[in-house]
Amino acid sequence: MNMSSLHPFGLAVFLPGLALVMGCTSTGGFPTGWGEITLAPGDTGTCLSTPCRVYFQIPPGEGKYLVTANEVKVGEFAAGQRVMLGSFFETNAIRLPGTQVPPTYLYVYGQGGPSGGIH
Repeated sequence: MNMSSLHPFGLAVFLPGLALVMGCTSTGGFPTGWGEITLAPGDTGTCLSTPCRVYFQIPPGEGKYLVTANEVKVGEFAAGQRVMLGSFFETNAIRLPGTQVPPTYLYVYGQGGPSGGIH
């Protein structure tokens, strides 16, 4: 959508609507980083480099949590720890399957935009 083509009243309706939609898709923060980023459950983060080293704050509790990125197992990690998930080359949805923990979204940009792979 070309924002400059919106009527001033249209923009007044569009921006609050966008905030409402964004509020529905994320319950956490919006961290941004270059080279590395630290995310927590519910965050929507943006990394401005490819690859991007991703750290994740495991929620408190007991035992271990299974962590996946785009439905691929990354590992099992102890509750309450800040862990390194790896270097990501693409946008990912990070989840803790079997829990009520909200998903975390990572957008990776660099060298012309989103690209493929996880290492």
